[in-house]
Amino acid sequence: MAKILFVVTGADHWTLADGTQHPTGFWAEEAVAPYEAFKAAGHEVVVATPGGVVPTVDQASLAPEFNGGQEGAEKVATTLAEISEFLRPLKLAEVDLADYAAVFYPGGHGPMEDLAVDAESGRLLSAALESGKPLGVVCHGPAALLAATKEDGSNAFAGYELTGFTNVEETQSGFAEKAKWLLQDRLVAAGADFKEGEPWAPKVVVDRNLITGQNPASAAPLADELLGKLA
Repeated sequence: MAKILFVVTGADHWTLADGTQHPTGFWAEEAVAPYEAFKAAGHEVVVATPGGVVPTVDQASLAPEFNGGQEGAEKVATTLAEISEFLRPLKLAEVDLADYAAVFYPGGHGPMEDLAVDAESGRLLSAALESGKPLGVVCHGPAALLAATKEDGSNAFAGYELTGFTNVEETQSGFAEKAKWLLQDRLVAAGADFKEGEPWAPKVVVDRNLITGQNPASAAPLADELLGKLA
């Protein structure tokens, strides 16, 4: 049994370009699907957030239309409520990477607010990348990669093939014109080799120990890839 670190946003809102705060947090499917996969494989999950705050689920991610109907929505909500690890997160600053076999970042718009500029998270990501341990990041989770800067100011993930929530998907979800910045644009500007798939379809990109997923539908296949690297 291995220990897998879940680094989850501590934000409960996303500040838009006009200064308004859009309620958000982490996206349910992106946390629940990998959690269930990791636990089913016999692994332990430990959750960490900035400041050790209990993470907030984006209520929109519990809607039937994002979970294949009412039954799916109820199942996700029930499962999430039973995940005790989310109720007692560690403080991200106190995490020791040596204690974990892999690291995983779920998305939601929350990481655009806090993890994108969180130096502790950035250092952890850089260390995880250098360690060779499996590092999984999905949807808006790659916003956290923007904080992983080297001493020379370059990004630790420059030159890596990766994916994340695309400009097209952000436009179709109605937020592109409201956002201060778009994730795909920032990752490309940081030097990443961004791989864009079909909107909303599962897409996972693997480059060395980095495993990234484009959108919520990519969370489960990303978890499978990560488990394969732990086998």
